Amino acid sequence: MSLGLTEIALILVVVLVLFGGKRIPELAKALGKAQYEYKKAKETLQNEARDLKESVDKAARAEEEKENKE
Repeated sequence: MSLGLTEIALILVVVLVLFGGKRIPELAKALGKAQYEYKKAKETLQNEARDLKESVDKAARAEEEKENKE
């Protein structure tokens, strides 16, 4: 489902009426900052998950080696 030109124009008119021309740049800036923070948090969580997986794999390999030596 995609938006057509008419729907996009209608949304822009509603936003302009609701917020006014002066507030739109502020809203766009806030939206950009929120998007940046979301991406940053997502990358941090992905890195932490990868590090945790690597440490669990390393511990499992060490446990296997310990059992094989016995």
